[in-house]
Amino acid sequence: MTHAYPPAERHDVVDELHGHRIADPYRWLEDPHDPRTKAWSAAQDELARGHLDALPGRDELREPLTELVQAGATSVPTWRAGRAFFTRREPGQEHAVLYVRTPDGRERALIDPAALDPSGATTLDLWSPSLEGERLAYQLSVGGDEEAALYVLDVATGEVIEGPIDRCRYSPLAWLPGGDELYYVRRLPPDQVPDGEEQFHRRVLRHRIGALDDDRQLDGPGLYDEITYYFDLNTSHDGRWLMITASIGTAPRDSFWIVDLASGGPVRPVLTQDDAVRCMPWVGRDGRLYLMTTDGAPRWRLCVTDPTTPDRSHWRELIPEDGDSVLEDVRWLQPAGGGAPLLVASRIRHAVAQLHLHDAATGEHRGTVPLPGTGSFTEVSTVDRSTVDGHGRVWIGWTDFLTPPSVYGFDLASGLVELVEAAPGAVPLEGVHTAQVSYASADGTTVRMFVVSPAASPDSPRAALLTGYGGFSVSYAPYYNPMALAWVRLGGVFALATLRGGGEEGEEWHRAGMREHKQNVFDDFHAAADELVALGWTTHEQLAIVGGSNGGLLVGAALTQRPSSYRAVVCSAPLLDMVRYERFLLGRTWNDEYGTADDPEQLGWLLSYSPYHHVRPGAAYPAVLFTVFDSDSRVDPNHARKMCAALQHATAATHPILLRREPDVGHGARSVSRTVELLLDEVAFLAAQTGLIQ
Repeated sequence: MTHAYPPAERHDVVDELHGHRIADPYRWLEDPHDPRTKAWSAAQDELARGHLDALPGRDELREPLTELVQAGATSVPTWRAGRAFFTRREPGQEHAVLYVRTPDGRERALIDPAALDPSGATTLDLWSPSLEGERLAYQLSVGGDEEAALYVLDVATGEVIEGPIDRCRYSPLAWLPGGDELYYVRRLPPDQVPDGEEQFHRRVLRHRIGALDDDRQLDGPGLYDEITYYFDLNTSHDGRWLMITASIGTAPRDSFWIVDLASGGPVRPVLTQDDAVRCMPWVGRDGRLYLMTTDGAPRWRLCVTDPTTPDRSHWRELIPEDGDSVLEDVRWLQPAGGGAPLLVASRIRHAVAQLHLHDAATGEHRGTVPLPGTGSFTEVSTVDRSTVDGHGRVWIGWTDFLTPPSVYGFDLASGLVELVEAAPGAVPLEGVHTAQVSYASADGTTVRMFVVSPAASPDSPRAALLTGYGGFSVSYAPYYNPMALAWVRLGGVFALATLRGGGEEGEEWHRAGMREHKQNVFDDFHAAADELVALGWTTHEQLAIVGGSNGGLLVGAALTQRPSSYRAVVCSAPLLDMVRYERFLLGRTWNDEYGTADDPEQLGWLLSYSPYHHVRPGAAYPAVLFTVFDSDSRVDPNHARKMCAALQHATAATHPILLRREPDVGHGARSVSRTVELLLDEVAFLAAQTGLIQ
């Protein structure tokens, strides 16, 4: 069938950059307020809605997909002086609810976003109980813009005693003993920064609850040298030490400062950007400064020193780098009844979770914790020093391809791992098989891929859905995915490739897929597609791909580089114009990952794969569904608008090119009902195009 696409003017806009003539015929679609953009977008809405609503099997998909999305979830407890703080989402609830469980076992809801806002537009973005568990700081945002406001409530009464405090997006919190003060991060007011920099210029502040006007800014050498610094904060339990780390945007390098609050000492630099390492510091229960770091260890190691001598020359290795796994987190475990304390080290080996025990004093390996299967951690926790009961226990937040986020418990004395709390409403899934396979990328590098299928081995080619991410050192691991399970229930195959650029194999793996090496990510993805075909799981005519954000860039590059390899594409909240991405929203915070068009060499990297600039008139492109969110404050929807117009103009195929737009929702968290509607359109679109539903 042919499609009558809304007309889009093509302008003769050409930029001259470092000797390159770069055409941008849809520049006008960057402005959402332009009447032409509004009219074009409204016409695209009508086109997409008409097509999606008429898809075969769409109505039949709603009930099973809703059941999978509403399966519920529960989190591990965060312990504060005998109180357990955790979240749980029951079937039918739009958002998870934050609860407190008191030492007598009673549970009480503290924050229910749906009760605060029945529309479902309000999300709980961050929460942190005070060291005594008597107060709770938390952040809410509305409409998907992630512009979090900070509040504080009294845990006993539920009364809000502070807030809203604005400009707290991406603001970490660090409480001081007593619960009357905390450190937090807040952006400068818009009228104090240059135009276009309102999302940057963060400051570290000491705040007394109820006295906002008395906030005191912390100052120190280099603390505010970079306008795009993202900070993290940590205080020791006794309140003596404050640790501050910062990265320039998403760059894989941390600056680190430490402050002796007891002596009123200066802000002391420990690491700068020139050291070019990652570092996560904290002061342990034994008073030592622990540092999880990539210093000399791209798969991370744990070092220790005295906080009075924090410089690298004093670091002593406690848990060495493992050449086959990546260290992700470390927790303190005090055995019940006393005894030598242990460290619980969370690792991933080829993206699969592992849990190890080490002697806290020497770092000596003491064993491993048996886990429920091939999956990943949502979080791991142990009791804090002020909690009397619960020593010798580890709470394990667990998920895998078939299991919504649930909680298991490990008892050190018995060595047993038992289910503590299953996700409420979890859907029984039978006849679903999971496996991990290895394959060779274009340059011979071994890459791994998870395959979820309705058969233990390929019997005949099926419709397949392939996804990946490949960026920012983000690890893609086995996790509960309603889209994948809905696809497999229909008889298809789902595959997740752990591509270079991610963190699945450590920092070297990340760097092998960033900047001038970005093509490795796309090569790994193409090779994954070829492997699924070679194994007999699918054919290229039955293969769909899906990706969001940086994953949207991934599938955008895939469809322009090898359009005949893929039958259908869902490209969500994507980066697609890599020449101009830095000009919009948070784009400049990603230039360490991708490169900048301001540099002649780096512009060459970007132009080599930028999807928008590789759309070729007359090429037969696969079916594409762009999904974008008007309140997205990270990736500007103009990427998808421009790319959609370019593909609709260029394609020689009759497959539909559609743009699905959604208001009042952004890049991150959303309500369950919104999730169902989005997945319903995406799954139905891909299933119809690949023949999974006819």
